[in-house]
Amino acid sequence: MSEPTATPIQFYKPDLFTKTPEMRSPEYVQMSTAAAISLGLMDGQMYRTSCTHCLNLLVTYPEGCRANCSYCGLARHREEDRDYADRNFIRVDWPTAKMDDVIQRVKEGKDGGAFQRMCISMITHPNSDEDSFTILDKWVAEVPHVPVSILSNPTTLRKEDIQRFKDHGADIFTVALDAVTPEIFEKTRGKTVKSPHRWEKYWRAIEWAAEIFGPEKFGAHLICGMGETEQEILEMAQRIKDLGGHNHMFAFFPEQGSLMEDWDPVPQDQWRRVQLGRFLIDYGGGHYADMTFDKAGRVVDFGYPEEDLERVINSGKPFQTSGCPGKDDEEVSACNRPYGDSPPTDIRSFPFALDDTDVELVRRQMSGEPIRNRFELEEEDDE
Repeated sequence: MSEPTATPIQFYKPDLFTKTPEMRSPEYVQMSTAAAISLGLMDGQMYRTSCTHCLNLLVTYPEGCRANCSYCGLARHREEDRDYADRNFIRVDWPTAKMDDVIQRVKEGKDGGAFQRMCISMITHPNSDEDSFTILDKWVAEVPHVPVSILSNPTTLRKEDIQRFKDHGADIFTVALDAVTPEIFEKTRGKTVKSPHRWEKYWRAIEWAAEIFGPEKFGAHLICGMGETEQEILEMAQRIKDLGGHNHMFAFFPEQGSLMEDWDPVPQDQWRRVQLGRFLIDYGGGHYADMTFDKAGRVVDFGYPEEDLERVINSGKPFQTSGCPGKDDEEVSACNRPYGDSPPTDIRSFPFALDDTDVELVRRQMSGEPIRNRFELEEEDDE
């Protein structure tokens, strides 16, 4: 008599009190909590937004990521802390589902038409490259109306692999550079923390992406608050822009379980100035060379006409989540990553359009006032 076959796991929500099942790509993928809610796989609500407009998928293996980036919840050093599929990443849990089921749900419109983009996020694992191609091919064949971004792992990629992603239908190619100087990169992602990533390899991948995907079709992730100055991160943003790319900014927020979990979040005023500077460089015709910085590397003048600067700030767009664009507005990211770099009580990247109260909050934060949210503004008005 043959042994009964195990029923395949359709959906797994991270749970530290149960045995983690064996799940690996390309059959399975992890997704952000926001994506799982948007697809109806999980119950839940998100403050002031009903969904995410990008389906963020992460390749997954029981062995986990072989890198050891000091700010990342997926880092190798957590192997004794919790199983890979149970680890938090950019502040949230990443439940796991069968890739075929995810595709079927999108085809059936379970997202309510919310998804304007899908992103395949690679990790450092021997199978990550080929499995990412398998996932891409299946998606392009089944859901051609939703374009695909690749969040790459340059450590394992060759130039011909980047060309292959484009040939197989990827729309945008991005590189998570994260650290904006070679020194910070080495301290947080390189030999210093026993991790395999190298600055030269990452920068070469950005240059290859510029050549292969072309202007407006590649980008780089940059994290603000890991020890760099405002001048250094905006200089890097200009460098990416000069190549033809976009800058996807993240506010550093200490990831629980990471080697940097005891660090402070990036100061609000620093973050708001960098957000504004990045937007001016990427979309406003501004330039790093026109900006003025003090001895500490802080922006003191954006080198932008005052009336135009006021208009840009009042639009609120610089302070929304930055990432790959959607179909409605090239200046607003489809990848709105709700509360991926801060809690709703202290929003750093707004996953929705700002109203007048939000803009007032941002202005006061940029001026250095220690105010966290709109409720504190309302309390002041009531006094």
